[in-house]
Amino acid sequence: MNPSILLLTAFFCILPISELRGGLPYALANGVPLVPSYLFCVLINLLVAPLVILFLNTLHRFLSRLRIYRNLFDRIVARTRKKIEARVEKYGYWGLALFVGIPLPITGAYTGALGAWVLGMNPRRSILAISIGVLTAGVVV
Repeated sequence: MNPSILLLTAFFCILPISELRGGLPYALANGVPLVPSYLFCVLINLLVAPLVILFLNTLHRFLSRLRIYRNLFDRIVARTRKKIEARVEKYGYWGLALFVGIPLPITGAYTGALGAWVLGMNPRRSILAISIGVLTAGVVV
């Protein structure tokens, strides 16, 4: 396997816009066999959720020291959580996995991790649900 193809494949898999929808077809179009392409792309994309959640937690802790940020965050997040609380209660982590698993624009590991973080979902369970979604999206793609 050509290292430059693998590097570009990894780049596409880690980009918020393309994720698996870009990386997997790129690898296949460049002659990487199906199973290694799937495994490589999924493994790269599985890194997204824990990194995004860790980044958001760290950034939030840092910015929470600022009153303007706290006020804005509390107002926006409280309103968002209240609006969709019933749906989150109904579908929960399976809904998150389904959301990530449907390979459409704006769905994916980045959006799933951001949504789980904003909604205050358990990080470990969210990462597991997002991982199930990534595995599913890889099969669908």
